[in-house]
Amino acid sequence: MEKEKVDRIITDYLQKIYGFSVKKSHSYDEAEEICSQIVEQMYISLLRADEIINIEGYIWRISEHTYAKYVSNKKKHEGISLDGIQIPYYDKYSFENNSEEIYRLREEVAFLSQKRRQIVYDFYYKNKSIELISKQLEIPEGTVKWHLNKARNDLKEGFSMERKIGELGLNPIKAISYGHSGNPGNNEGPETYIGDKINLNIVYSVYWEPKTLQQIAEELGLTPVYIEDKVSYLEANGFLVKTTGNKYTTYVNFTPTKYSKETNENHRKAQLKIAEALVKKYVPLIRKAVEDIKDVYIPSGNRELLEAAAIFYAISNKCSISSGKDLSKYDIKTTAGGDFIATIELESKAIDPDFTPTLDLPSYYACGSMTRTSKKYPIYSWSIDTRYDSRKGAWKNNIYTDYEYVYEFIKGMISDTSANSEKFARLKEREFVTDNKVNLMVLKGDAHEFFDKIPSLDEDIKNELVKGALEYATIEAKYYPTQMQDLVIAWTLGGFIGTTVALMVMDILYSDGTFKPLTEKEKITANNILFSDTLPNE
Repeated sequence: MEKEKVDRIITDYLQKIYGFSVKKSHSYDEAEEICSQIVEQMYISLLRADEIINIEGYIWRISEHTYAKYVSNKKKHEGISLDGIQIPYYDKYSFENNSEEIYRLREEVAFLSQKRRQIVYDFYYKNKSIELISKQLEIPEGTVKWHLNKARNDLKEGFSMERKIGELGLNPIKAISYGHSGNPGNNEGPETYIGDKINLNIVYSVYWEPKTLQQIAEELGLTPVYIEDKVSYLEANGFLVKTTGNKYTTYVNFTPTKYSKETNENHRKAQLKIAEALVKKYVPLIRKAVEDIKDVYIPSGNRELLEAAAIFYAISNKCSISSGKDLSKYDIKTTAGGDFIATIELESKAIDPDFTPTLDLPSYYACGSMTRTSKKYPIYSWSIDTRYDSRKGAWKNNIYTDYEYVYEFIKGMISDTSANSEKFARLKEREFVTDNKVNLMVLKGDAHEFFDKIPSLDEDIKNELVKGALEYATIEAKYYPTQMQDLVIAWTLGGFIGTTVALMVMDILYSDGTFKPLTEKEKITANNILFSDTLPNE
């Protein structure tokens, strides 16, 4: 048979062959070994064969034959009695003696705690004495005996009971998106750690109620031996936190799976009223505060870009309401240097699906405030990505070296030659430099001096605007587990006047003619300022 046809047949049947291998084995490693041997034998046989009428029957004959050969190469081991129960030695177990009871026993051994499982393995499988186990594990001999007695009871109980898979084992959650607030460290957000479905569901399994390793395993329908490394990894990176009773909890913020359309609309209506009030009472103060700034480069020469950025910064950063709560316990500190609060968006269903909204609102998504600094040059960038700009990729695509390249271009340190091709490719990709011109707003001076010039919202005005904020925050917190409610209340209060209201203010200013509509070039730098000691063309 021609090689191309053989390759096509193997590709078509590979998934079924792997499924066959999984059913015949007791671990994924073993399944992969069996599968690889079947594929190898099949490849050789098909190359030698002419046309085959019943290809599926031919495939399964090869599979059964290869599996039989695999079994015959395994050494038999009778197992050692554990109060009348036979425990086969895993690595030398003969498939010819396979039975449902032996499989269940091996499964129950895997459900023992790590230390107890090790003791059972050493005593029954490795034939080590209690004295030797005691020395190697550095625990008293009496403790070893106690663990063995407990293991016998646990195995008998587990063997006689019907294990039930938890809800997450049957219907695992799926993340719609991953977000973070803080420093991701080496550009690694929460998806790096819990983007894997099993890791995600391990963390979510302890979200509503703390669980032990064994309870997590039962909830997911997996054995502790399979997930214990994952649990250790998640604990080391802050996604799981050990609590009393050897249980785990988490401070990852999962969005609720239920919401109220009516409550959400009432929230938006309250924010729209705040935005209207801010346009009248706060925006004029911000515009006046930045009117004397002269050392600024604006690609289009339109100072409204500077004013809009100042307004967006002010409403996003200087109007928040503090809950007074210490939120440090929600900080996830990863081994990669990350220090952030993680938020996972889950699919959510309305509890009032028949409610008809009266508002037709645009997206209020925002990524920021993002700041980037450099160890090489005296620069600092601030940006918030929204629908008012054309930037793509959010925080992952906002790299500090981009601003270093802009600075080098401004200072005449680089030119568009082959030696700098990678730098200019990046600058052109982000459109920060095109046609030998800088497309970023650049302000000469210190970023913090600029931000300090912007007035904070008057406390009396703030208190008047957000009378219903605490009530709304308390209602919102009811959709979350107890350990998350301080964060939810703090964020709801803090975000009552935040990027959403800032976007609403922008909508008013651009729709009522206060600001002219942005051009495509201006969208490159909208709400993005590079602070530097030098302006372009200086």
